[in-house]
Amino acid sequence: MEAQFGGSALNQKTILSHPVGLFVLFFTEMWERFSYYGMRAILVLFLTSSIMNEGWAWSSEDALVLYGWYTGLVYLTPILGGFLADRYLGYRNATTLGALIMTLGHASMALETFTDSFFYLGLGLLVVGNGFFKPNISSIVGQLYKDGDKRKDGGYTIFYMGINSGAFLGILLCGYIGEKVGWHLGFGLAGIFMFLGMLQFWLAQKIFGSIGLSPKMAAAEKAANKMPSNANAGLSKVEVDRLIVIVIFSIFTIFFWWAFEQAGGSMTIFAKDFTQRTLMGDASTIFNVANTIITLVPMVILTVVLFGLFQKMMGNFLLSNLFLGTSFVIIWGIVIWMISREFGAEATEIPASWFSVLNSLFIILLAPLFSKVWASKLNPSGPVKFAIGLILLGIGFAFLSFGSWSIPMGAKTASVSIVWLIMAYLFHTMGELCISPVGLSYVSKLAPLKLVGLMFGFWFVCSAVANFLGGITGSYIDKISEAYGLSNFFLIFFVIPVLAGILMLLLKPILIKKMHGIV
Repeated sequence: MEAQFGGSALNQKTILSHPVGLFVLFFTEMWERFSYYGMRAILVLFLTSSIMNEGWAWSSEDALVLYGWYTGLVYLTPILGGFLADRYLGYRNATTLGALIMTLGHASMALETFTDSFFYLGLGLLVVGNGFFKPNISSIVGQLYKDGDKRKDGGYTIFYMGINSGAFLGILLCGYIGEKVGWHLGFGLAGIFMFLGMLQFWLAQKIFGSIGLSPKMAAAEKAANKMPSNANAGLSKVEVDRLIVIVIFSIFTIFFWWAFEQAGGSMTIFAKDFTQRTLMGDASTIFNVANTIITLVPMVILTVVLFGLFQKMMGNFLLSNLFLGTSFVIIWGIVIWMISREFGAEATEIPASWFSVLNSLFIILLAPLFSKVWASKLNPSGPVKFAIGLILLGIGFAFLSFGSWSIPMGAKTASVSIVWLIMAYLFHTMGELCISPVGLSYVSKLAPLKLVGLMFGFWFVCSAVANFLGGITGSYIDKISEAYGLSNFFLIFFVIPVLAGILMLLLKPILIKKMHGIV
């Protein structure tokens, strides 16, 4: 019987109708995103925190400029990492190398109390490591599925759920520990789980069979199995057209991520300085109960998925399973400690980083629904998904613009309701589900196999441009607020994405034609 998925015989086993290997990648990516988003959640807060609070007391403008440079470079290096993986390393080796370098980066940042140099060295290592990791693990996901398999979009959406599960836990725990215990401990915690994720992936990689091998090993395997090689084949007109579509999709993501990445920048400043975060009495109790529920429910879901993976891999890759299981034991311990520490207090101050958790929480809750829609008759074409995503993102900023309408021009603090941030993150999340996992899937479907890593790299270069521009734009929050009001600052991020979404709808017929049946 012909294998329904790529990879080894073990990878033909399924969880939720998807190959077991997808969930190995799910947890690997989960820990990488734990480390990235955990650090991102506290970066600006650490830089702007007072010296007495062991921060660097930077201005919002300077902190957001550094944030823009860091997040921009993080997404720039993947084009080099994708190229090196395509030509020399292979996706699996590149992914492991990237994870190791990022582990060293987090360890360096944890030592920032000794000298500032460790902080900057850590940022540099994270930039380099992400370049090797990010495009290549996404490439492996795409090759788990055969050409034309309609489950690929759903597979990427489940993989994206792994991304956001890691982001959820990273922001929640690194943010809490960083703000309430110590910044260096928040930075260090992120590195621990990156290291465990690397070991789990490396020790289970044989489940992928020949997927992700270095070009030299892949060529040797093809020769041994008498498989044809297309290493020197030119690009056909259809392939060129499809590459053009990837480029257009990638460029439109600049408009999306430029606005979306305000979450770690200007939206974090808004949460810290302009949102009512101190809760007393019943309000404090209600928040702690709600926070406990939204923490424990995803943890239970992830643990159930974990046991499902263990059942399918019974007797195989014992060391990989051991490291993965150990990481969950540690996480459960930290979660229980955090929850018990907050209950009983008369007042609760919501950490400013907590609001970023909402994006990941909504992803975890909504990703299965979106995955089912993409696999149904209601599944819209790629250009329509992109347009919907951009418009939903704009609507999210409309809530922030309306919510900050009453804040006087030039105000340094305010206490607006947390509802506006919650609604913004809800709509941002729905927009993200229409663009990010779907975009990853379309890159893998539209790109020729020999250029998959490079095209993922280009996809992330556009994210780099967006992140850099987003950080720079966000750094003007004080100047624009003083001159025009905070409401008009957020209005900018409503208008531009909505206009981009309308333009994408106008381009739909041209793009559909150039996709040549992959819609």
